[in-house]
Amino acid sequence: MSEPYVGVYAISVAASMVSMEIQNLRVYERRGLVTPDRTPGGTRLYSPDDIEVLTRIRDLLAEGLNLAGIARVLELEDVVQRLRERLGDEEAASA
Repeated sequence: MSEPYVGVYAISVAASMVSMEIQNLRVYERRGLVTPDRTPGGTRLYSPDDIEVLTRIRDLLAEGLNLAGIARVLELEDVVQRLRERLGDEEAASA
């Protein structure tokens, strides 16, 4: 079973999976919203985690956010996730 952060999907497959145009995925990479793996030849490979991020981007775009807003939302969601993990670790240690 592969790891959720390991790139396995070519850009055309990833774009199809999230119903986006390939050019959009390239824009999101340039803006730092997603960071696909690269083969030695430079081919982008998207992981299951990348697909989740692209799905979130698609949903936020549908809600009317621009790319700057989406970048901020993704950043804040990451902070919240890390804080939840930290809180869970502290609760487990005190139990």
